[in-house]
Amino acid sequence: MDYKKEFERMMEKQTAMAIATAVDGVPNVRIVNFYYDGELKTLYFSSFGDNKKVAEFAENPHVAFTTIPEKGEEHVRVKAAVVRKSAVSLEIIKAKFLWKMPEYIMSIPDVLPGLILFEMTFDEADVVIDFEHMETIVV
Repeated sequence: MDYKKEFERMMEKQTAMAIATAVDGVPNVRIVNFYYDGELKTLYFSSFGDNKKVAEFAENPHVAFTTIPEKGEEHVRVKAAVVRKSAVSLEIIKAKFLWKMPEYIMSIPDVLPGLILFEMTFDEADVVIDFEHMETIVV
């Protein structure tokens, strides 16, 4: 099985992930939608600027995440990622989010000014097909 291709397929098809932060030894998990750019090896997601996770990212940019399976157990899990505010314009990346998720919040013009775009980078990912087929890959 080509786990790298499976990684790319899941990152293209799956739309949501659970992202975990930790500040002062207190973990916190929440679900966000994402877009993964395979050429740049960068995952993008947005958040409202007044959201608690924005402050958590500033305190500790080291996060973990798992994509949320659309069927079965298929998911990507990353244990060591770094998140930061993106230098990419939200307007530029908006079309990529809407291609992947036509109903995404970025389609509401009044919402866009309140959103901040974040990017996440990582070197390794666990690709899980099912309980018998999983492998760690270098991204």
